[in-house]
Amino acid sequence: MRRRALSPLRILLMVLMLPVTTFGIALGVYLRTSPYEPAEAVLHIVALAGCDAAQAVGIAPAYRGGLGYHERNDPDGDGVACGVAVETEPQSAANGQAREAKERMLGGAKFVRP
Repeated sequence: MRRRALSPLRILLMVLMLPVTTFGIALGVYLRTSPYEPAEAVLHIVALAGCDAAQAVGIAPAYRGGLGYHERNDPDGDGVACGVAVETEPQSAANGQAREAKERMLGGAKFVRP
């Protein structure tokens, strides 16, 4: 019994399965704590991967506060993620600097362009 329990192959398999187990636990916790139904919560997570994924599952464009909306998918900040950007008025220099500053800050993380 002890020899089988401590076999190198068994230990290797357990170590390799650790990320899969961790992902499963994290997904289960998210599905239980999400404000969406489980099927919608999975779609919301898929939309986090980007606009191509959101369009593939059919929830793009997404509006602020709704299913599939993530700020990272809304670069122009108009409240529509994965939507077509439509500008109605030209930007002033101050407004342009504010928009650039917003693009560089996302969720408290600062992204510096090279």
